[in-house]
Amino acid sequence: MPKHVQSGFTLAEVLVALAVLAIALAAVLGVTSQSIQTTIALRDRTLAMWQAQDRMTLHQLRHDWPAADTTTGESPVNGRTWYWKEQVSTTPQVDILRVEIEIRADEKKEVLGHLVGYLRKP
Repeated sequence: MPKHVQSGFTLAEVLVALAVLAIALAAVLGVTSQSIQTTIALRDRTLAMWQAQDRMTLHQLRHDWPAADTTTGESPVNGRTWYWKEQVSTTPQVDILRVEIEIRADEKKEVLGHLVGYLRKP
């Protein structure tokens, strides 16, 4: 009687292969999720810096000479509200003001954009 040799994987081998595959896929998903979060954070920081630059440019175009004070406000842009804080201070040169601008996506959250600029007296 001829002997038949069965070939194939055992159940244990299949389970080990599935476990290795599951671990690898979980690692890939974790890295992808982290990459998405990093991309979102970079987008928010870029938009916040644009808001800070817009505020500084607005002062320059208006030829503003604001009082040395701290002011806050909000700017709605593209359906999103950005919260800003401007701190104006004098400098040793009497015809130059220092303007420090902070931008947040939420009033209570971290600063996403920070810009320091100078205004010359008009």
